[in-house]
Amino acid sequence: MKRLSDRKLIEAYISAKKLGLDPNFIQQLESELTRRSIDIHPDKTDKKG
Repeated sequence: MKRLSDRKLIEAYISAKKLGLDPNFIQQLESELTRRSIDIHPDKTDKKG
């Protein structure tokens, strides 16, 4: 996980949630997001306009 950029980690987390992947995998991603102090809300997007 340490090799993933913050952006790729966020993308992986959002995709995993949308696809309903294994909860343990999602938990690992959440733990890494927390470790990096990244606050993510999968229902919000980066799109503007």
